[in-house]
Amino acid sequence: MLKSLNQLRRLRLLAVAMKRAYLRRVWGMDIDPTAEMSLSATFDKTYPRGIHVGPYSYIAFDVRILTHDMTRRMYLDTRIGKHCFIGGRSLILPGVEIGDHCIVGAGSVVTKSVPPGCIVAGNPARILREGMTLLSYGRIDPDASADRSAAE
Repeated sequence: MLKSLNQLRRLRLLAVAMKRAYLRRVWGMDIDPTAEMSLSATFDKTYPRGIHVGPYSYIAFDVRILTHDMTRRMYLDTRIGKHCFIGGRSLILPGVEIGDHCIVGAGSVVTKSVPPGCIVAGNPARILREGMTLLSYGRIDPDASADRSAAE
């Protein structure tokens, strides 16, 4: 019997590694080996070579990342930088570039590129905060937040 749910962590990490390897090898997506994702995240397979996910980024549950627009016959590269967090049920549209150290709020629809170091949210996503430096997987550095609030 399980003593804690942490014993299932290894199984989940293995499943994510297998999904990442499948997306990279079979579909040719550019997903960094250190990137993490939910098993329910969906990557566009119409133009799979257009997906680029940077190191130490996290893609949460039910996120959709698109690389094509059939109505305009466009196939565009969609990029997510390093140290980013993409919140649950977000939609990243084709051709969008999310800079390094960005957080996309849950349920956001990202229609335009996001500069580095920003927090965005909403439909369409708007910049809520700029000048962020995040830790791996989009975690906010508590020391940097304390320094920022003291300066304000």
